[in-house]
Amino acid sequence: MTSTIGLIKEWQKALQIEIQYIKKYGSTKYRVKNGHLLSADDSYNYYFETSSSIKIPLGSSIRLEWGSMMVEGRILSSEGNSVILALPQSLGDLIADAFLLYDPWELLEQLILRLNEAGKSKKKRIRIKKLMDPSMPAKQPDSTGKTKLQQLFARVKYNPVTYVWGPPGTGKTHTLARVAANKYIKGERVLIVSHSNQAVDVLALETAAFLIKKKMFVEGEILRYGSQSGEILSGSEGLTTAQLLVKHHPQLAEERNQLIEEKRLLKQDISRSFSKRDTDQLIDLETKISRVLDKIRQKEIEFLKETKIVATTLAKAATDEAVFADEFDLVIVDEASMAYVPQIAFAASLAKRIIVCGDFKQLPPIAAARHDLVTKWLKEDIFHRAGVVNGQQGSQLHPHLFLLNEQRRMHPEISAFTNRHIYHGLVADHESVFTSRQVIAGRAPFPDRASMLVDTAFTGENCLTEKSSGSRINPWHLILSFQLIHEARIGGSRSIGYATPYRAQAELMEILLKDLYSKERETADILAATVHRFQGSEREVMIFDGVDSYPQSRAGMLLTGPGSERLINVAITRTKGKFIHVADSEFIQDKVYKGKTLSQLVTHQSHLGQTANMGEIGKWIKNQHHRLQWMHARKLEKATQDIAEARESIVLSLPNAELLLELWIKMLSTRRNNAKLTVLSGTSIHGIVAEKWIQESFPFPFMIIDRRLIWLGLPIECASRIQPPYVASRLDSMAVSEYFLAQLPAGVLL
Repeated sequence: MTSTIGLIKEWQKALQIEIQYIKKYGSTKYRVKNGHLLSADDSYNYYFETSSSIKIPLGSSIRLEWGSMMVEGRILSSEGNSVILALPQSLGDLIADAFLLYDPWELLEQLILRLNEAGKSKKKRIRIKKLMDPSMPAKQPDSTGKTKLQQLFARVKYNPVTYVWGPPGTGKTHTLARVAANKYIKGERVLIVSHSNQAVDVLALETAAFLIKKKMFVEGEILRYGSQSGEILSGSEGLTTAQLLVKHHPQLAEERNQLIEEKRLLKQDISRSFSKRDTDQLIDLETKISRVLDKIRQKEIEFLKETKIVATTLAKAATDEAVFADEFDLVIVDEASMAYVPQIAFAASLAKRIIVCGDFKQLPPIAAARHDLVTKWLKEDIFHRAGVVNGQQGSQLHPHLFLLNEQRRMHPEISAFTNRHIYHGLVADHESVFTSRQVIAGRAPFPDRASMLVDTAFTGENCLTEKSSGSRINPWHLILSFQLIHEARIGGSRSIGYATPYRAQAELMEILLKDLYSKERETADILAATVHRFQGSEREVMIFDGVDSYPQSRAGMLLTGPGSERLINVAITRTKGKFIHVADSEFIQDKVYKGKTLSQLVTHQSHLGQTANMGEIGKWIKNQHHRLQWMHARKLEKATQDIAEARESIVLSLPNAELLLELWIKMLSTRRNNAKLTVLSGTSIHGIVAEKWIQESFPFPFMIIDRRLIWLGLPIECASRIQPPYVASRLDSMAVSEYFLAQLPAGVLL
């Protein structure tokens, strides 16, 4: 076993390597557009619009990629669908399109400092050693006849380190909250931390709710510390720093809210038209807000001094002296499998005892650099690195690993796969879970089915590589998944998740939802994101879109690589009552090894008859959205009308142009003179007169009219790898059209 000092040095080196990699290459990229120079005093301040909300802490270092240029800068403002950046040089008055690169490497630098401090303290080094080498005998008394909660109480009381394995739905939050409350009642101080704000919010709320129920809640003695708490806490009272500020310093809170609202309205004006007066006013507002936030910061520190249970993120704990300079009796790390090992070691140094809770069958932490030390310490979870997983043989667990083994989240039809293939019989369903989830399973789509595979085999070659990121998108899967969301909402579900391994597909779905479903999302919790975003949460309905299909030559590493079992496990186990898997079974059978989890999932659903192929689309689509219509691809009346009514442009993809029917040539000849036709095809076609002919073949046929209407599945005769029934879709979305056109060869539009 490496000495604790040796471990700390390895961790610091791994963190430095990751920082250097991020600084050099970056890993999180956001598209920004319509950039305007606001001012050019001490720095060049630029305003940009974003396609979705980007939350980056004020003052964070960023880089802006514009063409071949790369400029470093920092964040002045990041709210709503806009950002303000401070850059060291001018890039001109207007920037039409650019990319913002951000990764919180500064947080890693702070973690290095905390580890350095821990290395100088004998007390902290001993705590870290016990965390990383839990070879000491377990001291808790015999637990025969005790409940799981009583067993955990005993373990925490008698052992300095307790690892809790909490598979999805096994009551992890319920259990940890009662441990925290139990220690609080006994007069001990507790620190609750996690890598994500959401996990911290949920555990803080559950702890407070338990204490309120027991009539032992004292305002100010349990505190959700930090400014990034979510909506889940909006209904609580006196739990967050913001709520305490409103109650005890209402004038300061009102001043902040007024300034922020004033800034929001001003940014709306700026988005419509720029003026020197507006931009000067915006910069002045930012200065005023900064002063108010400094005052609020001092009040927050005062609140913290009175707190007995502090709940915050690992990042906040490592960067805020009010936390890392403090001492606690117990630290609880939730969702530990996604946290860096050095982060958890730092947390362990702050308290006499530690509970490390998570599921090593779910997603590991994410790091970008390719180096042995990074792989060892930043890409693997604490359970594996501390050796508590390696001690697991069959049902025999490591002495310091405590398993919660009864799940109450998923309908048994959903958990049947994970219980068998992921947890190998160690987890079972609670007797109540079928009855409690059958109501959700009974809703549309697919009433009375809790697990379904929507099979897109033989619907064409629809999977593309996104131009700017190299991620993958699948337009056919996208609109099918939107239809599933639509059916689920109309069927009565109000908590719906759309998860995909690919960021580009998640962003495209977010664009579609924002365009077509903004009003509906006001009354329903509908989230589209990568699978990683869903860890630690749950939804009534989950739609898992694998995206991968032909003409890709292989399935992506996200779905077949070493971490694919964990990713698929997370996608499935977020679900309460209805799990819908959108996948191309032909592609998976052809390209994915049968022992892989993805292949096992498709086989499992197929063998149990949990499938709906495209021949059944008419049975489950009951509610056509007014801006998304489905029809037989041979019925061309609507397409003919759209071509005849086109005002500006028609873009047509013909991958197998020689098969095009004469009818299409006649249809295209009816277009107006000002409707310019662009054809993408490797083969010329006699009879079609086009203003532009791109001698490049696209994998599937489509038609985009006036940069607004997108027809997929037409002309059907030009599609490859397709079988009847032939289905076409018509989507009315300028936002999706613009995104899609950006993926086409340069010069498509005139």
